[in-house]
Amino acid sequence: MSGGRAQEARLLPWAGSDGKPCYLVEDGNGTGYLSRVADTIESVQLGMAGELLDHAADMLADRKATSAQLHFLAARMAEALRDVHRIAESRGARLHVPAYGDAYGDADDSSLRSAAESPALGS
Repeated sequence: MSGGRAQEARLLPWAGSDGKPCYLVEDGNGTGYLSRVADTIESVQLGMAGELLDHAADMLADRKATSAQLHFLAARMAEALRDVHRIAESRGARLHVPAYGDAYGDADDSSLRSAAESPALGS
């Protein structure tokens, strides 16, 4: 611990040369140089995944796409999904998860059920 803050390990958006996950141990607020590099890479990866989705929609609409083209597309989609999954794991691990009841005060099960059954949530 440093300065009263617990150190947190952040899953970085790239793997090591052996394919194993890379982590950054930080004790600050996540604004250090390597954190900013990771943020930038995550942004690029998410943007590329979005562009790939658009390209996939176009290719799938084109009935003339060859099996080799579709295979290549599927391989790139798998890579993008792997990147997006790693980003989701990294960001999810850094979220504060409230203890039961914290999100709704001292709500009991019946009030949670009625809130979940609310028409506003079902639309």
